Amino acid sequence: MLAELNELLGASPQRPGTGKFTLLRDTGTDGSFLVHHFLSFYLRAGCKVCFVALLQSFSHYNIVAQKLGVSLTAARERGQLVFLEGLKSCLDLLFGEEEPSGEPSPLQFISGSTSNLKALFDFVRTSLTPADSASWKGSVLLVDDLSVLLSLGAAPVAVLDFIHYCRVVVCSQLQGNIVVLVHGSEDAEDEENDLVGNSLGHHSDLILWVEGLATGFCKDVHGEIKIIKRLSLESTEQDLVQVYQYKIQERNVTFFARGLSAAVL
Repeated sequence: MLAELNELLGASPQRPGTGKFTLLRDTGTDGSFLVHHFLSFYLRAGCKVCFVALLQSFSHYNIVAQKLGVSLTAARERGQLVFLEGLKSCLDLLFGEEEPSGEPSPLQFISGSTSNLKALFDFVRTSLTPADSASWKGSVLLVDDLSVLLSLGAAPVAVLDFIHYCRVVVCSQLQGNIVVLVHGSEDAEDEENDLVGNSLGHHSDLILWVEGLATGFCKDVHGEIKIIKRLSLESTEQDLVQVYQYKIQERNVTFFARGLSAAVL
């Protein structure tokens, strides 16, 4: 498990926090391990999680979660996890299949019938609206990854509007948390992706940015992670920035200060 990352962030399943917006970004490497961390963390904390999974299948996330000691199948069956499998929803739309519930597809903007993401927002809001018998310790929206919406044809302003309204409902009204991943693009001219990532960065309480090593591959160091903590979104106080290197293992990720990896020592 990513206990070391919890220590760096000052978080624990007993104190999952409330009303926070966390932005995950990556450049020159894959930051998906952070998504798996937050998914298992919030499920372990007893939170209700709406997972908008646009990048991989349910089986993929479940296999990784099991290595971290969490069963997504069990969480979904007990109503703790609401999982939107974006890949399947896209195929259903393309081949004219209807949603099992009979409701409009959350990704119906792909069909060209609308240019906004209202259906996706309605899905999130409905999924996290507390039921009378609900006893979860909080509400969480997790998105992997926001860049896919742009690739599917959504405009940057539509994506930013979607996140804005989700913040109003999840962070403000429900006092829950939002975690979104925006993958970096190798294309220097991908202005839309940069626009979304940079805009969200200005409104984030916490930014975790992973980057590949400038020197290339190293078996003992897989990349660097920059942790940017906003002391206040409304003040001019300087952000708290910490930089660590990391190594991804089978069931864990180890973090260490620059120059303290096994390759150096």
